[in-house]
Amino acid sequence: MAALPLLELSHLRREYPAGDQTIAALKDVTLTIEAGELVAIVGASGSGKSTLMNILGCLDRPTSGAYRVAGRDTATLDPDELAELRREHFGFIFQRYHLMADLTALANVEAPAIYAGQPAAARRARAAELLTRFGLADRLDHRPSQLSGGQQQRVSISRALMNGGQLILADEPTGALDRRSGAELIKVLEELNAEGHTVIIVTHDMSVAEHARRVIEISDGEIVADRLTGKPAPPPTQRPAPNPGRGGALAIAQRLSEAFRMALTAMNAHRMRAFLTMLGIIIGIASVVSVVGLGQGSRQVILKQISSIGTNTVDVYPGKDFGDEKASSIHTLTAADADALATQGFVDSVTPTATTSLTLRYGDVSATGTVNGVGEQYFRVRDMEMAEGQVFRRRAVHEEAQEVVIDDNTRRKLFGDGQALGQVILLGSVPCRVIGVAAHKDSAFGNGSTLNVYVPYTTVLGRMLGQSYLRNITVRLADNTPGDVAAAAIVKLLAARHGTQDIFTFSTDTIRKTIEQTTAALTGLIAMIAAIALIVGGIGVMNIMLVSVTERTTEIGVRTAVGARRSDIMSQFMIEASLLCVIGGAFGVALALGIASLVNHLAGANLRVVISPLSIVVAFVFSTLIGMVFGFMPARNAARLDPVEALARE
Repeated sequence: MAALPLLELSHLRREYPAGDQTIAALKDVTLTIEAGELVAIVGASGSGKSTLMNILGCLDRPTSGAYRVAGRDTATLDPDELAELRREHFGFIFQRYHLMADLTALANVEAPAIYAGQPAAARRARAAELLTRFGLADRLDHRPSQLSGGQQQRVSISRALMNGGQLILADEPTGALDRRSGAELIKVLEELNAEGHTVIIVTHDMSVAEHARRVIEISDGEIVADRLTGKPAPPPTQRPAPNPGRGGALAIAQRLSEAFRMALTAMNAHRMRAFLTMLGIIIGIASVVSVVGLGQGSRQVILKQISSIGTNTVDVYPGKDFGDEKASSIHTLTAADADALATQGFVDSVTPTATTSLTLRYGDVSATGTVNGVGEQYFRVRDMEMAEGQVFRRRAVHEEAQEVVIDDNTRRKLFGDGQALGQVILLGSVPCRVIGVAAHKDSAFGNGSTLNVYVPYTTVLGRMLGQSYLRNITVRLADNTPGDVAAAAIVKLLAARHGTQDIFTFSTDTIRKTIEQTTAALTGLIAMIAAIALIVGGIGVMNIMLVSVTERTTEIGVRTAVGARRSDIMSQFMIEASLLCVIGGAFGVALALGIASLVNHLAGANLRVVISPLSIVVAFVFSTLIGMVFGFMPARNAARLDPVEALARE
């Protein structure tokens, strides 16, 4: 059984739209090329020879007719299968070289093997071997701009042979070379043919075509001559076998790794543009992380201040709620209620409270202050410590003792730098002896300059107010006691004692929950506003990547020609967009940490920025997602570029 021809075209036609008309670049072309031939396709400019070469190289598809490669009908192959043909069997030598400017000579030659999944060490060794064969051993690390035209063409030949190059397609290979370099190139092509490579040269130069053993002339899209030149065929040699490389997960991982490296190379080649692209992401991430950190820090500061007024306390007041007009006429809240509450298992400590505002006098100094009538457990309930002296005891409460504990403001107002302990001050008309000075304590509520003194509540009720009922009762709950559960139990107990519910409760737990909800809502709102900056940054990434695709169209065409799959092109641009956002996210987090450090250093204890590891992780995840989402469209556009159109652009 006769072997199938290497290339077989049957009644092939290629048309292009031109406004309202259609132009036929190829018309009913029927052609067969056997393996091992050295063929020249000649014709004037516009004759259709380049269109024919593009179809032969599976860079373009015919409008009608059939094209088979070793019996495989290319019309039935999807883009990735066509890429496999180009990668495993074809090698392209372009007139304009089409080397990737950002890569070295060695890296340019390696490119087809990367997409074939060949191991890194093996492909680098082969690329170096090929370049050395063509006299470029000392130019491996040079970029195309550092090479002469002849040297660039030899790099292009090396790339064509990287995966075996059973079929070498040379498009006007001598067109950009001087006579000497052109002659050297033709000699190389003849040597490759002698080694078993099938070589097809597309040229308009008949002197170049005469080096082939078969010349096909084309004019106006039709083959007008197909003749042998009479040159002797080389001795039969074994055909070069394709080097398919590796498949499977390891090859995919390697291609992704190379896509990552190529993305870094592209970013490094356009550092300023990459930085400006990342700037929107940097600002957005820094804003979101800083705002969330500010909200977290503010919540901690406020909750710390709330804790200063009592550790998990519940206040009991007469009436239905704050502002109840009938509250002043309810006199059922008494010290006996406080004693009853003290017996409950969820209560740590309890204090009755009765307050009044009076003039405080010592010698010739006087000032208006608040007299707080409290129980002996008040100082535990409010978690207050003594700077000097001691608190009054339970006996003082029973005896309506005229003993007083003053705060630091009162000490400084009445005594200045003098001794306060043991001195007698007048609370209105009632003399009381100072037995203690409370340590200064910042409060989240009230005026920090208010004068407060503390005496037994029995003294206030009996000697100053002349009443038996209390203003309120404050209960400190045992550790880990839910405030809402304790409040409900207090209401139930006192309603049973009074025969009706005539009191209400207010707890620091309520304040805590309200502030947590409020700060969380505000933080979320501001973070959403800051997130808009991230979205704007993402749109910027998409725009820049679209521009990048346009600028790098030729590069995409070259990668496609040497065998890159659509997924390879797409992954490269997706990785590049994601890298821009991830690196931008890293800089954004670093900026947020710097802002937090500066604010915490300058603002003091009343304003804190607390950046949690979770917010950093979320920022990175979010920035990565932005890169993937906004990089998808440019990456898809790059992957779908037509190879012929891409290579035609400069």
